[in-house]
Amino acid sequence: MAKSKSGKSLVVVESPAKARTISRILGSEYDVRASVGHVRDLPKSDLGVDVENGFAPKYVVPPDKAKTIKEIKAAAKKASRVFLATDPDREGEAIAWHLIEAADLRELPLSRVVFHEITPDAVKEAFEHPREIDMKLVDAQQARRVVDRLVGYRLSPFLWRKVRRGLSAGRVQSVAVRLVVEREREIEAFVPQEYWTIEAQLERTGALPAFRAKLAGYADRKDKIEIGDEATAERLLADLRGAAHTVAKVQKKKQVRRPSPPFITSTLQQEASRRLGFTAKRTMAIAQQLYEGVKLGDRGETGLITYMRTDSVNVASSARTEVRAYIAERYGKQFVPEKPRAFSRKVKGAQEAHEAIRPTSARRGPDEMRSLLTPDQARLYTLVWQRFVASQMADAEFDVTTIEINAAAPADGETYLLRATNTQLKFAGFRQVYSEARDDDTEEKFGTNPLPELSEADAVSLRELFPDQHFTEPPPRYTEATLVKEMEEKGIGRPSTYAPTLSTIQDRGYIEREKRVLRPTDLGKTVNDLLVEYFGSFLNVDFTAEMEAELDEVASGERDWVPVVSDIYKPLEAALDGAMEAAPKQVEESTEKCPECEAPMVIRWGRRGRFQACTRFPDCKGTRSLEGEEQEQPQQTDEPCPECGAPLMIRSGRFGKFMACSRYPECKGKKNMAKGMGVRCPKTGGELMERRTKKGRTFYGCADYPKCDFTTWSRPFQQPCPNCAKLIVADKDDKAKCTECDWRGEAPEQSGEPAKVTS
Repeated sequence: MAKSKSGKSLVVVESPAKARTISRILGSEYDVRASVGHVRDLPKSDLGVDVENGFAPKYVVPPDKAKTIKEIKAAAKKASRVFLATDPDREGEAIAWHLIEAADLRELPLSRVVFHEITPDAVKEAFEHPREIDMKLVDAQQARRVVDRLVGYRLSPFLWRKVRRGLSAGRVQSVAVRLVVEREREIEAFVPQEYWTIEAQLERTGALPAFRAKLAGYADRKDKIEIGDEATAERLLADLRGAAHTVAKVQKKKQVRRPSPPFITSTLQQEASRRLGFTAKRTMAIAQQLYEGVKLGDRGETGLITYMRTDSVNVASSARTEVRAYIAERYGKQFVPEKPRAFSRKVKGAQEAHEAIRPTSARRGPDEMRSLLTPDQARLYTLVWQRFVASQMADAEFDVTTIEINAAAPADGETYLLRATNTQLKFAGFRQVYSEARDDDTEEKFGTNPLPELSEADAVSLRELFPDQHFTEPPPRYTEATLVKEMEEKGIGRPSTYAPTLSTIQDRGYIEREKRVLRPTDLGKTVNDLLVEYFGSFLNVDFTAEMEAELDEVASGERDWVPVVSDIYKPLEAALDGAMEAAPKQVEESTEKCPECEAPMVIRWGRRGRFQACTRFPDCKGTRSLEGEEQEQPQQTDEPCPECGAPLMIRSGRFGKFMACSRYPECKGKKNMAKGMGVRCPKTGGELMERRTKKGRTFYGCADYPKCDFTTWSRPFQQPCPNCAKLIVADKDDKAKCTECDWRGEAPEQSGEPAKVTS
């Protein structure tokens, strides 16, 4: 490891939590600082890309990062050497490069270090083998950022003009919305088809138990039996009742199943959604905490899992050696396969040769860690640990017995085939620790149809028949888990983009999450249909996946990034010019007359949904709520009006719901409503309430006011700070920060009981 000659070595990472963990590992000879994420980006106020001069990006340092850059620059001048230890992916490489440019570090002794787990061995190994910035990775990230900016900044104004202001479009997010909308349309167009199944309960005298066999087809030909209505079912039932049932075949075989590979980003998000009910955003925020380091009592901050943005299933040989020894000690040598398992599965367009997501030490079992972690951290860590340990365990073994029975019907000479199967777990193997969940929430069951000992030609008697009517079902709506799986399989996005994409399409109001399933909103359908009609060749699966492949070629040095961007931008700009002229404004005809001037009205989109507006706008600004969408009937409460004592009514206004006097307009008394946030005040323990100022600005204050004067402009979160357990509140760019210490990280998702509305 590099030693300091005339001063400490400066190490720059992204987050304070990661900085504390690495500082503990490296010791006092290193000054470890946090950039707190990106330090430069394209400006928010304009395009920030010079399309006339090679698509050169115009980066700026955000105002809130000026102080951070100044401190890093000052520390670098005192340091004997600078190490950039940002995350080991394209985005981390780009952040390291931006640090050099923003803090003017080029003339200093400078090195890039990369590690996929924050453990003493991995960190020290990385510092002993530093390298230079990989500009191929930086260029790939720049190309992605520039293309996303060009698509977003060109298409979003198109939506503002044709639908309403405040909407956005994106290269990946719009394709994700398209998938959800198209699935919803499949469901709406689906016509159920009737079909029947028939099971028979059979037995052989003196051979228990009775067992069930399913009608599978004909015994002497491969024709399928289609049972499309009750009449066909009744005919087959009559044949089976009069048939002679004889065992035609008995087959016993051993079946083995291999464990799933350890998690990659997409499979972690999918499994956390199925098993824990976590959104992708929540999963990644918790995984980030586990990776950067969690305080483990006297042991200090320790990284518990490897890097969580990865599409590789590789596992370090040292980790395989450790876990195999642990499995033998904990479960027995029979649970250890003869050779260490090496997985080779790679998703479409996989980019980084990282390790899979695994615990940094298999010997830190979930039971030992549970008391040291928050409940959410413990649940996710348990999942990662179980999946990794199981991936290096022996196969599960099953005994599968299949009995085929011929049912010869004398009435029409047909011989039907019935089949009975029973699967029995013989050796648990990896299932002793973990088995993968299913998207349909069903559990695989074994030994549910025990079969008697039978031989070929044995006669069996029919006890009962069980006809069952079914109807075909439409394809299921996407969940976050299945949408991530679809995006991964089709090459849409990359590990770092799944969670932000899912959050964005819901935050924009295009998609709603209801009981874990995703449904498109009316707004989402409108925006999708407009974009598909005029930009369908850009916002589709093939185009998006092809661009990801081109970015991979940039990252490997096979292509220059500027031509890649140019090939996308030129046809997009041409399509946009045509669409601005050809696309009509998204309005619907209305039968209503304007309440101001009696002119016809049309239905438009507004920030709060659809409404009716005068066709003479802007000369006439008459509007009317659209029945069933914006208009809400006032609800009477038991609260007295503070002015006259009459009951207050809950009404909807520009800034949300409020309570107003039922005698309005004679009495204009009103009272604000406060929404409980499910978060305790750090001063008195009272609940923090969402309130509004007279000008409509939202703030949060203690329910014990005026006894307690605690307030904050930033939205509070229910989860405590992972460092000091104090209150954390929303910060910029989907981040959160602690009100007591210097912790800053991904904003957690609210959980727990729904917030109550109180006066």
